[in-house]
Amino acid sequence: MTDTSAGSVVLLSGGMDSATVLATASRQAPPTRTLTFDYGQKPRAELDCARRQAEQWDVAEHRVLRIPLGELRGSALTDPDMDVPEDGEGDDNGIPDTYVPARNTIFLSYALAFAELRAADSIYLGVSCVDYSGYPDCRPEYLDAFRRLAGVATRQAVEDSPVNIRAPLLHLGKADIIRKGRRLGVDYGHTQSCYNPDAAGRACGQCESCRLRLQAFAEVGLQDPAQYAARPGGGDVRDSHT
Repeated sequence: MTDTSAGSVVLLSGGMDSATVLATASRQAPPTRTLTFDYGQKPRAELDCARRQAEQWDVAEHRVLRIPLGELRGSALTDPDMDVPEDGEGDDNGIPDTYVPARNTIFLSYALAFAELRAADSIYLGVSCVDYSGYPDCRPEYLDAFRRLAGVATRQAVEDSPVNIRAPLLHLGKADIIRKGRRLGVDYGHTQSCYNPDAAGRACGQCESCRLRLQAFAEVGLQDPAQYAARPGGGDVRDSHT
């Protein structure tokens, strides 16, 4: 069922979660426009996956914005001097080295501007506080805080039509996200979740993101259609599409 809507902006990373959110927004709040960020991240294949997903869902507009977050370093996803951890362990606060400081705040700020410029009334993003890495900007309290900001920061808000910040996966685990996406027709073969893919774009099968993803597909009784260089305990995998 389609909501009465002036349209939506979807933060589209190319990963499994944002692909599911795009499918959700395409049903609930068309026309959809997508924002993808090239911020100097190591997993470059996700940018191509985002483009494919935007094409699959025939979005009204797909924009790739380049922002120099990688120049600040300090994250295993952007800093060439830092290795991506395979065990998912973080520092003493439980926040892993793959955390990119303020990433969601920066992305949502761009999305807020884009939504206002296109008169869209909703922003969708694919954060989850269930199966996640402990990132502070994936928590419900963070989203509540940004909603308060959005409620005072734009002309739309001043004119009593603030944009809605929607996170439909917030309380879903990865397996439930897959179930939801399959009902919506998401092609997970066109998604990239790995923090450390090889030069061909194949997932490493070892990083925390890969492990969470593989566990979720196993839970729902399916083989992950993404390509892996190696799966835990599975050796070399040249073509894992099914």
